[in-house]
Amino acid sequence: MASKLVIAIVFIFDIIAFGLAIAAEQRRSKAQVVPDSEKNYTYCVYDSDIATGFGVGALLFLLASQILVMAASKCFCCGPALRPSGSRSCALILFLISWVTFLIAESCLLAGSVQNAYHTRYRGIFSEDPPSCQTLRKGVFGAGAAFVFFTGILTEFYYISYAKSKDAGLPPY
Repeated sequence: MASKLVIAIVFIFDIIAFGLAIAAEQRRSKAQVVPDSEKNYTYCVYDSDIATGFGVGALLFLLASQILVMAASKCFCCGPALRPSGSRSCALILFLISWVTFLIAESCLLAGSVQNAYHTRYRGIFSEDPPSCQTLRKGVFGAGAAFVFFTGILTEFYYISYAKSKDAGLPPY
């Protein structure tokens, strides 16, 4: 039977990761072009960089959640052989899909955090075109949050299917 403590901790970590990813999407850095005091140059002024911290926090909570499930299930491949059943097949499919969604979520969160932390220091002469103040595209952290949600659901179902397959009545091969 699946450990209720593992399920509860993984669920809490996934909820925290999802919340942090949503917060990061809402607090992305924004920039504006501002002239200097003598009006010779223009430069970019960025607001708060808190979204980077939120993105990294979401990345770490999702990573902790995945590590906990993989340690509890011995990463599906280590440990005793699972008994042949529909639960084993379901656990294998959920294992693979959860890793794919996990990698996509982590990629979105990492790329969003890195891009959000990048601030241009470009200065332009006032008579020329204003500098390009690069900011993170809208939706990168949102996509990460969506894949955090999918990963959370898939890993929970994977762990339950794994535990059910481990407890099946037939002996292993």
